[in-house]
Amino acid sequence: MKNLSRLALLALVASLAACSVLESDKIDYKSAGKAPTLEVPPDLSQLSRDNRYAIPGGAVSANSYQAGIANAPGIPTAVANIGDVRMERSGTQRWIVVNRTPDQLWDPVKDFWQENGFLLTTDQRNLGIMETDWAENRAKLPQDIIRGTLGKLVDSVYSTGELDRFRTRLERTSTGTEIFISHRGMQEVYNNSRQDQTVWQPRPSDPELETEFLRRLMVKLGVSQEQSKILAATNSTPKTATIAKVGNQPVVQISEGFDRAWRRVGLALDRTGFTVEDRDRSAGVYFVRYVPPNPDKKEPGFFGKLFGGSSKAEAPAKFRISVKGQGESTTVSVLNEAGAPETSVNAERIVKVIADDLR
Repeated sequence: MKNLSRLALLALVASLAACSVLESDKIDYKSAGKAPTLEVPPDLSQLSRDNRYAIPGGAVSANSYQAGIANAPGIPTAVANIGDVRMERSGTQRWIVVNRTPDQLWDPVKDFWQENGFLLTTDQRNLGIMETDWAENRAKLPQDIIRGTLGKLVDSVYSTGELDRFRTRLERTSTGTEIFISHRGMQEVYNNSRQDQTVWQPRPSDPELETEFLRRLMVKLGVSQEQSKILAATNSTPKTATIAKVGNQPVVQISEGFDRAWRRVGLALDRTGFTVEDRDRSAGVYFVRYVPPNPDKKEPGFFGKLFGGSSKAEAPAKFRISVKGQGESTTVSVLNEAGAPETSVNAERIVKVIADDLR
């Protein structure tokens, strides 16, 4: 009887260990490195202008900052913290707040991505932006007998048909730094009925992947595994963004104050692939580049690509994303390059993209 009990206990421990291993093995990235260049709309060229770290209204004390958060009415944001690291959530978006300066955090965050199997294609400390290359989550590959015996020898033969890229943005605050991680994905699909040719096309961003990497980053910054899982498991909050029209101009209306709306709009722009050239928080403006989608665009064939017959990419248009707060509500609108209200079809598309991500 004792032997049976001991065997049952060992089986239980083994099953729990197996579950734990399976859970931790859901993410295992390998850099795409020399993978073919992907044409990813909208425009994703690198940032080039200086970031503004100025805090509107001047410096405030840590006590008054925390008191303001605690006393602010009707803010649907979940907050949980351990030590000098905390996670905040609004809608489907999460970010980390750390009571350290961006300069103190830059190297640890950079090491974090390299430890997780990525190379960095953007490393601009002065802008507070770093971006990984495209990488494949090898944990999604089937772990069958053939894969187990041959996979290590001919690893390049196996592919998930999916690639991921992550952008990290560090924003200076009056008490430290806010860290945002945004995900973009691509998937390989057949482009003809014979299924003998494939193209890469965007797939939706994955908030769960963003949350998992934020959680892992918290561990890198000193939070234990158990504590990080508790902080990442906070309940979701109500949807706060709706599309409306003010005059003849499409806008996004957010039922949050300016500070939180500013953060969320910035993360939405990162997630959806806009090129943010600059930002001016005191004026509530993001300066972005946007490439309108062209569903009728045809990919050149093999010989066309071989002899340089690819079609010329459409030049990106420049816009300003205006974020204006009034009390506990904020309006997001699209302005043209000169700063005048934009009412074109592109403005409607941009507003919809932002609103869909904020919901």
